[in-house]
Amino acid sequence: MKNISFLIFLLLLAVSPKLLAQCDIKNKLLADGTMVYYFDPAVFYTTKSKSLKINIVTDKEHYFIALQPTPFPSKKVGKEIKDDLVVHLADQKAYTLSHYDTQYMRNDSIMQVLYLMDAKDVEAFSKFEAIVAEINMKGTEFIRDYNFKLHKDAIMEQLNCFLKKGDE
Repeated sequence: MKNISFLIFLLLLAVSPKLLAQCDIKNKLLADGTMVYYFDPAVFYTTKSKSLKINIVTDKEHYFIALQPTPFPSKKVGKEIKDDLVVHLADQKAYTLSHYDTQYMRNDSIMQVLYLMDAKDVEAFSKFEAIVAEINMKGTEFIRDYNFKLHKDAIMEQLNCFLKKGDE
């Protein structure tokens, strides 16, 4: 009996950090005084030539999908990225997110593009995995399609963490 109790204890010890880490929400105060909440980006797609990291960012009123593509265009070209993002979810529908901002961070070593999630689409993003993202990366290619291979449920999980926190 002691062995079974000990195994259950070890199992709970191993699983509990993963459960807690799923909702590891970070925050940052912007220069304009706005507090934003976010997760560390999750890798959705990676090959030898390109990768894509995605995370959810919110000001508790609006939800954004933040993309960090690699490689990314130069700052001059990247600031021209103004097209919307199209995300295909597991419900077989395509959702268009409005371009919000293109930022270069950490001494221009990271490019992040923010897309505003329409309030009517929040429920779908919280229920279905992301399958494909279509991005117009000016200066590199025309439309880049990223067929998600890794962490397809990251948007859904991150969004549900925010929604759950909002209910508390």
